[in-house]
Amino acid sequence: MHLVSSSLVNLLETKYDLPRKDDQECFLHICDLSNKISVQELSNNLAKTIGNLSVLVNNAAIQGPIGPLEMNDLVDWLNVIQVNLFAPVVLCKELIPLIKAAGGGSIINMSGGGATGPRANFSSYATAKAGLVRFSETIAEELKPSGVRVNCIAPGAMKTDMLAEVLRNGDIAGDRERALATKVFEEGGASMDRVADLALFLASDASKGITGKLISAVWDDWEHWPEHVTELTSSDAYTLRRITGRDRGFDWGDK
Repeated sequence: MHLVSSSLVNLLETKYDLPRKDDQECFLHICDLSNKISVQELSNNLAKTIGNLSVLVNNAAIQGPIGPLEMNDLVDWLNVIQVNLFAPVVLCKELIPLIKAAGGGSIINMSGGGATGPRANFSSYATAKAGLVRFSETIAEELKPSGVRVNCIAPGAMKTDMLAEVLRNGDIAGDRERALATKVFEEGGASMDRVADLALFLASDASKGITGKLISAVWDDWEHWPEHVTELTSSDAYTLRRITGRDRGFDWGDK
């Protein structure tokens, strides 16, 4: 197992929180995902030192600037694209050959708020996450012949430091976002264990045949999806798609 973070303290805490397995080693890598050179060095190092790889989880993300676009600092805006979108792209590009060498495996990318609908005052975060989902769908198609699965997890609103940023920004985040963050901190929000269970499901052979999907840890009955793999693979359900007037029953707007 290889863990990556910009913080050695976080890496050590995570390592010692994990269940101990005698036959498993845990390697720690410090990487600043906001730095293109650091990301490239990490991917090059992993590609050289790992013979094959079964599972890649891209979980790291930053919130970025909050507020209307005209008030955002563009350097901060672009930094979100680097961390939340481009870093996973680079890691996928460099590590896909190792997953293929393992005879197939799983890539799991974390989606987030704004990926499936507009999220006012969070333009950089929403743009990066929407891009990550479409990127995942695209490489899922490319990798189908190799048996490598690519899916995204929508974890739901959880009690995290990133959500606390919404509260700290007050009115500039917008009434809806502030109300949601307040509710999560008062009631607990989505279950992190549920997200972990979904990640384990996607990493295991139980999800074989399921690829190119955006899956909600909270709302989707993914435990029973293996019973419907044929339907899933032949459908655009659980993907990003344009909604036409015809889809909504309009008798105008479409030829």
